Amino acid sequence: MIQKIKTILLSGTTVFIAFSLIKYPDQAFEASLRGLSMWWEVVFPSLLPFFITAELLIGFGVVKFIGVLFEPIMRPLFKVPGAGSFAWAMGMASGYPTGAKISARLREEEQLSQVEAERLVSFTNASSPLFIFGAVSVGFFYDMKLGVLLAASHYIGNALVGICMRFYGRDSEHSRTKVEKRKPSIIQAFREMHRSRMNDQRPFGQIVGDAVLNSIKTLVMVGGFIILFSVITKLLFIIGVSPLIASMLAYVLKVLSLPIELALPLFSGLFEITQGAKAISQTETANLLAKFMVVSFILGFNGFSVQAQVASIIAKTDIRFSPYFFARILHGVFAGILTLVLFKPLYLNRTSFDFKGVPVSNGPADSTWGNIMQYLDIAGPVITFSGLLLAALILINRLYKKRGG
Repeated sequence: MIQKIKTILLSGTTVFIAFSLIKYPDQAFEASLRGLSMWWEVVFPSLLPFFITAELLIGFGVVKFIGVLFEPIMRPLFKVPGAGSFAWAMGMASGYPTGAKISARLREEEQLSQVEAERLVSFTNASSPLFIFGAVSVGFFYDMKLGVLLAASHYIGNALVGICMRFYGRDSEHSRTKVEKRKPSIIQAFREMHRSRMNDQRPFGQIVGDAVLNSIKTLVMVGGFIILFSVITKLLFIIGVSPLIASMLAYVLKVLSLPIELALPLFSGLFEITQGAKAISQTETANLLAKFMVVSFILGFNGFSVQAQVASIIAKTDIRFSPYFFARILHGVFAGILTLVLFKPLYLNRTSFDFKGVPVSNGPADSTWGNIMQYLDIAGPVITFSGLLLAALILINRLYKKRGG
C-alpha cells in the first residue's frame, strides 16, 4: 500500500511539473538560464579542482596516510576513521556536495563501514568560505564582517552535528572491524599509503583520466539539479504554492519571535540556498539579527537542491539518506542559535573585517572574496568549457583505443 501511494505521489508530481512547464514556458526558461549561469560561472570551476584532487589523493593512497595519522582525533570525537578528516576538510574548503562525494568514495573503497559513512556524510557537507563570504556576505548583504558571523556559526554548528551523530548507529558497531589501539606513526601511515597504491592496479594515466571523468560526471549531475530546482522554485511561486506554504511558515516564525516577512524567503531558501539568501537580504522590514539567523538556518539545512545532489551521489552505495536529512535540520537549528549567541561579539563589536584593512562601507569591490567572485564571473565559463572539452577528449581517446584493441 505504501509503495502504491508513493507511486501515485511521484507520478502526480511529475505530471504536475510537466503541465506547469507547458503553461509557463517563458518563466521556466528564464529560471533554467539562471540556474545554468550559476553552475557555468561559479559551481563547476570552483568545485572541479577539489573533485579531481580528491579522486587523485584517494587513488594514490594519500587518504590512507591521512587516515592513520588522524585516527586518534576523528575516532574519539566523531566515531569515524581518520580518513574522515580528509572528507571533512575538503567539504569545508570547497562546499557541498564534496563531502558526500568523498564519503561515498571512501565507502566504495571499504575504508568506512555503512554506519561510519552515514555519520561522515551528515557533517562533511558544508557551505564553502567562497559562498559564505563572497556570495552571501559581500554579494547579497554588502557587508564583509557578516561573513565572520555566518562562517563561525556554520562551521561550529557543523562540528556539533558531527559530535551528536557519533551516537547514531551504536547498535551496529559490532559490524566494524577492530580498530588499531597503538599510537600511529609516520612510518605506519606511509606503509598504509604504499599498500593502498599497490592494490590499485590502474596505470597512472588511467587514474588521472578516471579522476577527471568521475569529477565532471558528478558536476554535470550537480548542474542538472541546480537547474531543476531553480525551475521548480519559480513554478511554485507562479502557481501560488509558495505563498500558501509561506503563510504556514509565518506561524512558525511568529512563535519564534521572528518577522513573518521572512516566511517567503525562508521557503525559497528551503529549496535553493542562493535564491533564498538573496531574497532574505532584500527584505527591508526585518531586522538584521532575524535575517542573519534565517540565513544561517538555510545554510545549515543545505536546501532540497543540495540534498537531492547528495541523495544522488550516495545512491550507488548502501549509505542511507535519512541520517543526513536529520543532520541537516540539526545543523540549521544549531547555526541559527549560534548566530543569536555570537551576534554581539562577532558582529556588533567588530568595526571591520578585511585583510587589507579596507573599511566595510567601501563595498564589495574592495574585498578579497568579492574579487574572487568577479574573477569567477569572467574566467568561470572558460574553465567550465575547458573541463567539458577535456572530458570529451578523454572519452574519445578511450573509445578509439577500445576499438583499435
